[in-house]
Amino acid sequence: MEQKSKDPLQGKTLEAIINALVAHFGWEELGYRIRINCFLEDPSVGSSLKFLRKTPWARKKVEDLYVKYHKKMPASEA
Repeated sequence: MEQKSKDPLQGKTLEAIINALVAHFGWEELGYRIRINCFLEDPSVGSSLKFLRKTPWARKKVEDLYVKYHKKMPASEA
C-alpha cells in the first residue's frame, strides 16, 4: 500500500501552486493577500515564477497561502 504524504506541497510545482491560487483567488485578490509587484502590476504566471524562484521569502508566503487554502479549493484547482 502506497503511503500518501500529508504535505500539500509534495509533488506540486511552483507553477501549479500559482495557477491554483490564481484560479481560486484571481490576480487582484492574490496581490491583496501577498503584496508583491509580480501579482499587482501586469501579473502573469511567467513573471511570478521568475520572481518567486529567486526570492525565498516571497515564495514562502505563496506556499503558506496555498497550504492554508488548498482544502477549500475544488479538486480541479488544487
